[in-house]
Amino acid sequence: MTKKIFSAVFLVFFLLTCGYAIAGPGKPNFSPSVYADGIAWGTKGTTDLPAPNDHNMQSYDILYVITNGAAGQLPVSDAGPRNPFYNGGRWFTHTAMWTPEGMMAHDPLPVLKSYEDVMLHYDLGHLDIWPGSPGGPPDYFQCPLLPVKEW
Repeated sequence: MTKKIFSAVFLVFFLLTCGYAIAGPGKPNFSPSVYADGIAWGTKGTTDLPAPNDHNMQSYDILYVITNGAAGQLPVSDAGPRNPFYNGGRWFTHTAMWTPEGMMAHDPLPVLKSYEDVMLHYDLGHLDIWPGSPGGPPDYFQCPLLPVKEW
């Protein structure tokens, strides 16, 4: 009888602690983490992804990581939830950097919050953009966008 009680207690303890160890590291972040379509979103990083191929490249959204942006600048997505072009959080990271001309044209630098903001300044020659991560997120990864919750 004691052996059965010990086994049951051990099993419950094991299941509870394993569940925490698995769920703990990837807890959702409901704080502002990414701008998409002018809205700040929270996120939950889930996994790195392999590089896309010719058949699935369209299933990735672009995430612009601005390396020398204004205070409060978050990465900017090309689409977010409720946008028909949003692919659910499969990302291809791009690095964006303000050019010297862009920095001279703006004092202070604006906070970019949408794909349209990024493309406007890129077309003006104020931003340089290239594929690949600046060392922050991986080049390809999955990370759904979640509503921001103010506690």
